[in-house]
Amino acid sequence: MKIGELAKRAGLSAHTIRYYERIGLLPYADRDRSSQRDYDASILVWIAFLGRLKTAGMPIRDMLRYAALRERGVETEAERRALLEQHRERVALHLAELQDCLLVLDTKIAGYAGPEQRMKEYDAPPPERRRKPAGKPAGARPARAG
Repeated sequence: MKIGELAKRAGLSAHTIRYYERIGLLPYADRDRSSQRDYDASILVWIAFLGRLKTAGMPIRDMLRYAALRERGVETEAERRALLEQHRERVALHLAELQDCLLVLDTKIAGYAGPEQRMKEYDAPPPERRRKPAGKPAGARPARAG
């Protein structure tokens, strides 16, 4: 398939596909008689996997490392697994942080349902400010009796 078709099916731009190929995330495509890239449909599975890694926040350097290990074959399976396990731990920690944020948001949203449901820790009104009496400049002394 040509790069335009691959881009459409993968949900990427042709520019991104060429970039991924240039940096080593995608293997170089075969060329047809007119020197245009000709991709096998099986590349879509790899591109989808790269998209998941990207969505999960894997740094591109780790994606490149994984791709290089994959190119070397079966003997790198343990290293690839370790790389994915390390990233999974980072994703799990981030997910826990997001769950905490979601709880705070849910609590805050529920607080707007009615005053009786508000949680004081997250939605307490600010303390009332006391104002100085009008007419006296700050730091002025009281008038003396004569």
